[in-house]
Parts: sequence; structure tokens; C-alpha cells
Amino acid sequence: MSEENIQKKFIIYFCIIGCFAIFSTTISKNPALPLYAASLGANDAYLGLIAAVSPLAGILFSFPVGLISDRLGRRKLLIASGCIFLTAPLLYLLIMDPIFLIPVRFFHGLATAILGPVVGAAIAEKFGSRKGVMMGTYSSATLIGRTAAPLLGGAIITLFALAPGFTAYHMVYVAAFCAAVPVFILILFFRDTHGGVQKITFADFTNSLKTFLSNKGLRAASVAEMITYFCFGTFETFLPVYLLLIGVPAWQTGIIFAVQVVVIALTKPFFGRRADKGNPKKQIAAGMLITGLSLGIMGLTIDFRILLVLSCIFGIGMSISTVATNVYAANTAEKNQLGASLGALSSIMDIGHSSGPLISGIVIMLAGYQIGFGLCLVLSVLTSVFVLITR
Repeated sequence: MSEENIQKKFIIYFCIIGCFAIFSTTISKNPALPLYAASLGANDAYLGLIAAVSPLAGILFSFPVGLISDRLGRRKLLIASGCIFLTAPLLYLLIMDPIFLIPVRFFHGLATAILGPVVGAAIAEKFGSRKGVMMGTYSSATLIGRTAAPLLGGAIITLFALAPGFTAYHMVYVAAFCAAVPVFILILFFRDTHGGVQKITFADFTNSLKTFLSNKGLRAASVAEMITYFCFGTFETFLPVYLLLIGVPAWQTGIIFAVQVVVIALTKPFFGRRADKGNPKKQIAAGMLITGLSLGIMGLTIDFRILLVLSCIFGIGMSISTVATNVYAANTAEKNQLGASLGALSSIMDIGHSSGPLISGIVIMLAGYQIGFGLCLVLSVLTSVFVLITR
């Protein structure tokens, strides 16, 4: 078998895993999780905690997971991830008190905290100078799962709406379990030659973290990823509320968000190829400027057609910057630190994704949506300059 065919099968293999894995985790939370929690008696405080613990797992574990995969091999970590994907959906079926959703969500969040950096490192190693387009292809596959999940989840809840008790929500988690089965089975077939170290010490973690922090390129990529997802967290949290306030119907809001996801899924492989061949630093800066500018303008208009176009532009900006950030980080990572570097990048991304709604929410509460969205524009401009001047 030629190397080209081997690489083609490799990326298809991971695209299938990523699509079903992200579908499984997304259908578990959107739209079922808040509805299930509310039906169990959760108040707003519980809902906030339940929503926050999943990205917390990514913040805490993505970096150590990446380092462990560098030392012990990718396969061990992927199998652990597959076991969590398979077992976590079943735990939701046992819950009778909403407080137990908090540890279950944290446990479920570990699956994606492991999968993301490990798969990213495996793809970067396999494809070398073509890692950008392949990372973009994999990301597009996960977006298919992320898009399909709430549609099917909503359909299942509607279909079983008249069923007794929590049947409707339990069927959603049965669907999440079914989607995780092929993920677990496919992961068992993965073989890699990476790793070989039998143990890891605390000094390995501290040394790896020092190496990451001392690398100017990785620092620039991390700040860019954090601010990009700061903007995205603000976009997905507060744009629906803004649209409601200006009188945009719910079905049009759905269209605005759907086109953004579709645009990212369609364009990521293309911009990944551009990052492989061009200057990823310039691409990161351009993408961030587009993202920040489009979000800033959204707070200044109430026209649905303009908002729809701006949502498409926002998706293009996200696509341009995020795939280039991963390529830039992989290119500048130290030898044998690829998993750790991408893991740290993922942790910092989750920090931005989580802090965006919190900080922007305070600004919006005090000064309004225009200023809140404008904050994202200012941060994007400053970060773009920082990336460009980093040597």
C-alpha cells in the first residue's frame, strides 16, 4: 500500500472517531442537559455549575494528557478516552439528584480533554508539512457531529415528550452511548510507535511547562487561541440574547448560528492548506481581526440580513485563525513536546472559552452589548499585533 493511501486511511479513521465522539458529548449536553437538570429540580446556580465543569476538565487535564502521550504513547491515552466516552452516557441514567450531574459532567469532559490534544499530536506527526489541511479536515469532521447532535437530541426529546418520567432524556443518553460504541471499537485498532518511557515524574511536568512558557512562538499561539475563543464564547452566549432583544425570531437566530458552523466546517481544510504553505502568523492575525471586527459590528446593527452576513464572516475568521494557530504551535514546539504543547494550547483555549462569557457578561451588564462586543474587537486587534511582532 502506498504512503498516500496509508495517510488517506489514517485521516478518515480519525475523522470518523472525531465525528462520533463529538456527536456523543454534544448530544449529552445540548439541548438535553439543562432541561434534564431542571426537571430534576436544579436551580440557576446548579445549572451554571453543571455547565462550567466540563470545560474545567479541559483546562486542568489537556496539558498533562498531552505530556503523558508524548512519553507513554498515544494509544494508551486514546483507549482511556474511549472508555470514558463509552461509560459516561450510562451514568446519566442513574442520576436522581441534580448535584450528581456535576461529577458526571466533569468525568465526561475528560474524554474530550484527552481526545483533542492526542489526536492533534498524532495528525501533526503523521502529516508533517500537510498537518494544517489534515487538522482542518479533522476539525470539520467534528463539526459535523457537533451540528447533528442538537438536531437529533431535540428530535428525540420531542418524540418521547409524552413518555413518563425522564424517558425522553434517558433516550438521548442511550443515543450518546450508541454513538460512543464505534469510537471505542475504532480506538482499539490504533497502533503507534510513539512513546517508550515507562514512567513520568513530577519534574517531567514542570520541565515541560517551563519549556512551553519559554517558547515565544507557543506563547503567541496560546494568547491568540485564548482570545479567539474568548470572542467565540461571547458570540455563542450573548448573541442569542441580543437577537431576542432586537426582535429577531428564534428560527432566524437558528439560521444565523447554523451558517457560522457550516462556514467553519467547509473552509477549515482550505485555510489549513494555506497555513501549511504560507505564513501562519499572518494568517492568525488576519483571522483574529476578521473575527473581532465582525463581532464588534454585530452590536451596531439590527438587520437580519446584515447579521447573517456577519455571522458568515465571523465563521471565516474563526476558521482562518484557529487552524493556523495549531499549525504554528506544532511548527514551533520543541522536539518530543508536541502532545504537551498542543495540550497546553487546548487548556488555554478552554480558559478563553470559559472566561469570555463571564467577563463580557459583566461589561454588557454595565455598559451594553455594543461595548461588550466592542471589547472583543479591541482584544482581537491587540492580540493580532502581539502575534505579528513575536519573533
